[in-house]
Amino acid sequence: MPNRRMLGINVKRLILGIQYDGTPWHGWQTQLSGLTVQDQLELALKKFTQTDIKTSCAGRTDTGVHAIEQVVHFDTIIDRPTASWVRGLNTHLPPSIAVRWVTVACTDFEHEFHARFSARSRVYHYLLYNHPVRSPLWEGKAGWVFRPLDVDRMQEAAQGLIGTHDFTAFRSADCQAKSPVKMMHDIAFVRRGDLIVIKLHANAFLHHMVRNLVGSLIYVGNGSQSVTWLSELLVQKNRHLAAPTFSPHGLYLAKIDYDPKWQLPQAPADAFAGF
Repeated sequence: MPNRRMLGINVKRLILGIQYDGTPWHGWQTQLSGLTVQDQLELALKKFTQTDIKTSCAGRTDTGVHAIEQVVHFDTIIDRPTASWVRGLNTHLPPSIAVRWVTVACTDFEHEFHARFSARSRVYHYLLYNHPVRSPLWEGKAGWVFRPLDVDRMQEAAQGLIGTHDFTAFRSADCQAKSPVKMMHDIAFVRRGDLIVIKLHANAFLHHMVRNLVGSLIYVGNGSQSVTWLSELLVQKNRHLAAPTFSPHGLYLAKIDYDPKWQLPQAPADAFAGF
């Protein structure tokens, strides 16, 4: 995307905070079917502005994956109040997608803001429903595990993942990342009754990395594997030795972390603050 200074002084870069229920959609990235979040957002932009506008996001999500706060940017010469952008776009978006806030990117810095490349880290939450019988109330919103899970064992196993590691064992075969080496800042577990929230914070994630990690953590939690198993998988670097990719339904893109200099009106970092 061209630099705004090259395009002209009237071009502004707008930044949006987007929330969506991923259940009806085939992920974020545009497809010929038009059944993606990006397609729906760009369609709403066209209806609202009567122009074609292309967007860039902080992190592409897969089919069925939700976003508590996705961050998106685009460039435009249209000058409207930020509240008007919020109201206008939401008028044209389906109920499962909403623009939560809009701001104009700051221009006092050497580099342009970019939703993806300006991000310092990402936070994903995975919501598990742990009960012998499935609940229709959590269908599409939480992953279901019918065998009892020991959260203390899962937390102990997760400590071996903290730090900078080669996460090849938890990488999709379709992953296009240049390197499998990522820095995991933290993995936390909180249980309230039958619900378990797994909070993962890393500089970046590989394709299907969170779902593959969750699947393997479940094997530890139900006693199928030892608490040292995940550390062993890191060393072995073999995706086939880890657990299958777990359901997308409980996965939420929760937070994109940026330098405070960008002054984004983001929501609090912990979306599941009650847990």
